[in-house]
Amino acid sequence: MTVQPTVPPPSTATVGIDDPDITLMVPVDDTTSPVLSIVIPALNEEITIERFIDWCHEGIAQAGIEAEILIVDSGSDRTAELALAKGARVLKTPRRGLGRAYIDATPYARGRFLILGDCDCTYDFRELRPFVDQFEAGKEFIMGSRFAGSIEAGSMPFLHRLGTPATTWILNRVYSTKFSDIHCGMRGVTKDALLRMDIQSQSWEYASEMIVKAVRLELDIAEIPVHFYKDPEGRFSHHKREGWMSPWKAAWINLRAMFVYGADFFLYRPGLVLLILGLVVTVPLAFGPVTVAGIELSLYWLLIGVTLAIVGLESFYLGCLTRVIYDHTGVKTARLLERFRYTRTTLIAMGIFGGGVLLVGSLAWRWVTNDFKLPGPLSAINYLAIFGLFLMVAGFTTFTFMLVLNALADRMARRARTVL
Repeated sequence: MTVQPTVPPPSTATVGIDDPDITLMVPVDDTTSPVLSIVIPALNEEITIERFIDWCHEGIAQAGIEAEILIVDSGSDRTAELALAKGARVLKTPRRGLGRAYIDATPYARGRFLILGDCDCTYDFRELRPFVDQFEAGKEFIMGSRFAGSIEAGSMPFLHRLGTPATTWILNRVYSTKFSDIHCGMRGVTKDALLRMDIQSQSWEYASEMIVKAVRLELDIAEIPVHFYKDPEGRFSHHKREGWMSPWKAAWINLRAMFVYGADFFLYRPGLVLLILGLVVTVPLAFGPVTVAGIELSLYWLLIGVTLAIVGLESFYLGCLTRVIYDHTGVKTARLLERFRYTRTTLIAMGIFGGGVLLVGSLAWRWVTNDFKLPGPLSAINYLAIFGLFLMVAGFTTFTFMLVLNALADRMARRARTVL
């Protein structure tokens, strides 16, 4: 088969499905009904692409599965030409980010199972059988782990050996998971699961978004050991090509993805703790100063308690709304709607708000009937009035939260129906 370096023969090129800037290039000996798609972004990888595709063919043969190799090429060298000659499909795209390459490739991947990775021969694609075994066992998302497998000397820079475990630890704390290597580039996912993930990340942060959404979707997840090799001679990693800041930028945007998709970690439980702590301080002081172990707690402590309680309540409610946004299964949303039913929540919120109005009104009445003079700072009515202000804020916040909760739940349900 003869293929021109830049413009393939007309019989092998098809304009993109939705994007005219994308071209699908198909080899003559293309497989017809692949079960597995090996989807690989490439940017000027002519040094390694042939060897990599040879590895893929070897891995496919050993796995005993019908498979296609889909190279997403956004470079300017001979990568596409060489890949086609080796029997791979090539999706020619404009130069965009790593995450965007997977987004572009998803509509063109024909397999029910997908294995993702790099074509620089740092991951051993001759060993596909463990991934296929996990897919056949029903797993929907499979993470490779270099730390559970092997890391060749000189393959992972010192900073990566520190940063990868650190960011992995952070993700495990935020999402209560047990991954050992969240930045491993070799991973597997079913086509159905990838579509449900609806990946949005355009760059390196796709790695964290994919893991987080796999957890949020409650996919059946497995982790398997993989081997990681150093760059072949003459080949430089993309981090080295882009400069010393590249790894730091990648780490930062991955952390951003972890925190954005896990915002409830910083809101839900911390907010509940602050609310309880604030109430522990506020409620006893609502009737006047309290002495504990010889220390008098007075008006200023009441203000601190009210502040903690309000911040905690707001954080807790924001955490609940965040859980609705990222509740792909609908279970948490249904539970919240049950707990905050409209009529019951409205009546409770009105009662709390009304109680606050009465307490604040009592101070206002004292002010009017006392020649428009407020009582002294140690008067119990001042404490009750401040507690009343808290009740008014809490009642109004609870009512509006319930409204937003119902509106957001309805919006997410309609969006889910539209996707389906």
